[in-house]
Formats: sequence, C-alpha cells, structure tokens
Amino acid sequence: MKTSGNTILITGGGTGIGRGLAEAFYERGNQVIIAGRRQQPLDAMVADHPGMAAYTVDVNSPESIEQLVSQVTTEHPALNGVINNSGIMRPEDLTAEPVDLATAEATITTNLLGPIRLTAALLPHLKKQAEATVMMVTSGLAFTPLALTPTYSATKAAIHSYTISLRQQLKPTSVEVLELAPPYVQTTLLGEHQASDPNAMPLADFIAEVMQIIEHGAPDGEILVDRVMPLRTSESSGNFAAVFQQINSIPHHD
Repeated sequence: MKTSGNTILITGGGTGIGRGLAEAFYERGNQVIIAGRRQQPLDAMVADHPGMAAYTVDVNSPESIEQLVSQVTTEHPALNGVINNSGIMRPEDLTAEPVDLATAEATITTNLLGPIRLTAALLPHLKKQAEATVMMVTSGLAFTPLALTPTYSATKAAIHSYTISLRQQLKPTSVEVLELAPPYVQTTLLGEHQASDPNAMPLADFIAEVMQIIEHGAPDGEILVDRVMPLRTSESSGNFAAVFQQINSIPHHD
C-alpha cells in the first residue's frame, strides 16, 4: 500500500485507532474520509484537519452502509482504499442465568457483518482503480482470546479468517487486502480507564510503528507491531496456554 496519494475511507475515524490512522495518513498527503456514528468527533476532526471529509454511518444498518458508499464514491471518485476499523468491545458474563445475548448479537453485527457489508458494497468501485486497498482491523485477540470479551474475540477471529479468503479471491484484481491486528492499545474501546492503562501500548507509539510497517511493506499482508507478536504466534510457538493465562490475569476494566 502506498502511504501517500490515496483517497481513503476510515470507519470509526473520529476516535481511538481510527483517529490515529486518519491523522497519520492525512499528514502523509492522502485525502482522508472518516465515517462514524457520532457527529461530534467527526466534526472535531474535520475542524482540525482542513480538507478532511466526514460522513455519519451506522455500520449496523445495511441501508446506512449503502448510502455511505453511494455518497463517498460519487463525491470522491478517486477513492482507492477503505480501512474497516469500526468496532465495539463489551464484557460478557457467560455464567449469568439467563445469558444476556444482546451484547453478543450487537458485537457480531458491528464487528463482523459491518466490515463484510461495507467491503462488499465498495469492491465494484475499488476494482476499477489501478491500485486499491482493503484493510481489516482485527486484534491480537483473534489469535489468543480475552475471556472477558468472548464475542469480541470471536468476531476478530472470524474477520481474520474472512480476510485470508478475501485476499485469495482478490489476487487477480488490483485490490490489495491487508490485516491490521492491534495489541491492547491506550484507547477508550473498553472504557475511559483504558486510555491511561499502563498495561496498554500508547496510541502514538502504536500508530508510528504501524505506519513504518506499511511503508516497508506488510509481510503476508499482515500489519503486526512487535507488541502483538506473542498473541499472534501463541499457538505456533507452543505458548498458547501461557499467553492465554497471562492476558486473562491482567485487569482490563474497573
């Protein structure tokens, strides 16, 4: 993926990792388009970054996704990249009686169906470009799950698998498929406490390392910072049980 001269749509681009990526690509001379549910973070980003564009979207709604794609491809015909970053991460108590499935269902809709629907809607446009990129943001928890957030971990594992198949099917086209699997990063994904959690990787450090990997080329299409490697390689290294125990003994919420 080129790091400049692109027109890139980033979902969840108003906060957290999405915001960090949006700022990094903007600073490198890309036309950046951010999308998200809440207007205020989007407006704040656009105010601070002249030329950046923003659209509201509900990734849980097929109709909202179709409307976004229609607007963006019409108003930004040079669009040649999408970063599927929107996601939710919520604790679940699987020992409750009865188990509340609302969180699981919302997580699957947002984290799994959302990027699948958006990518499918954009592919006809992206395949017409000389060079294009689809980037899926998964998680180190796709490979070693956090028991506190079982459905989140499962959806990230599913998107990892989906990304491999998507990459294979799009090999004959101009569309490159990348996967970004973050470690535990200082954002507010699990709540405000996470943004200052010393156990989490500072967001600025994460974004800087990610951009360096993209600039040098992502091996096998995977963008993996050093800090996520123990999670990514836990099974192949034979360390799954130890790594699983380690991450599940760290407090991740108040």
